[in-house]
Amino acid sequence: MGIRRTVCTILALLLAVAAAGPAQAGERQLLYYNHAWGTLDRETADAIEHSAYLKEFADFEVRTTTGAGGEVWTGRYLRGRETYLEIFGIGDVGGQDGELGAAGLGLSTERDGDIETVKSRLTAAGQTPHEFLQTRDFGDHKPVPWFDAVYLADSYDRFGAWVMEYRDEYFADPRGKTGPAQFPGDVSRLRYLPERYQDRLMRDVTFINLAVTARDLASTMPLLRVGGFKLRNVSGGVEASRGGTTIRFSEVPMGQTGLKRVEFELNCAVAKHVERLGNSTLVVGPGKRAVWTF
Repeated sequence: MGIRRTVCTILALLLAVAAAGPAQAGERQLLYYNHAWGTLDRETADAIEHSAYLKEFADFEVRTTTGAGGEVWTGRYLRGRETYLEIFGIGDVGGQDGELGAAGLGLSTERDGDIETVKSRLTAAGQTPHEFLQTRDFGDHKPVPWFDAVYLADSYDRFGAWVMEYRDEYFADPRGKTGPAQFPGDVSRLRYLPERYQDRLMRDVTFINLAVTARDLASTMPLLRVGGFKLRNVSGGVEASRGGTTIRFSEVPMGQTGLKRVEFELNCAVAKHVERLGNSTLVVGPGKRAVWTF
């Protein structure tokens, strides 16, 4: 396992450098797509939760988690090599996040301490970063530090993005089932996620489309800029690339927000298969690609 992870980590770093090209302003990329979540209608969320096919398609888990301050949420997780997707149904998480059309995006660092650089860059850009420590209770009522987080918006319409950096305490806890560090300060996505993806079709999230309001998009842009993403205007919104996953933000009015489309790289080529999951459709193949529309 250690040898495989070492090779994969080195390869991932080389690919990231090659894909990035010349660093913007001489600076390396600090942030990468970690995961996104969306709150769907109950019919679709239940269909996803009870799907036999998704258990073959991905490293799939339905889990109820207790975080900081006793917050509890129930998510449906599709995990890949470095990236994952989280699905809620209405009411599966508290407050406005549990309402239809809510969504979120986690951007993470790969090296310990990079979150401090992110905060410094945000401050230099005239932003006011807010800090938060997320914890996880594994059931013994002794919360374990999980990740440090930074966000900008005190309030939002239906979408929020944040920066996250995994904590050493979480990696040290065997219940987290994480891998060993492959370089000093390794807090990477590869280390965090289990290797069960190898026995499934889904390898990683390569593209995601989130429909957000103008206000929520404006509060997300500074995080993308300081993180080193390549940004370009597209019809109806903005697209952020670099790091393996392209994130498209479609600007929409209230009432039309939410998770709209996810594309996946597969571990192997397959024939076309169409799976209807509530009011969503997952098209797997042909080839090494799958597309899920909501």
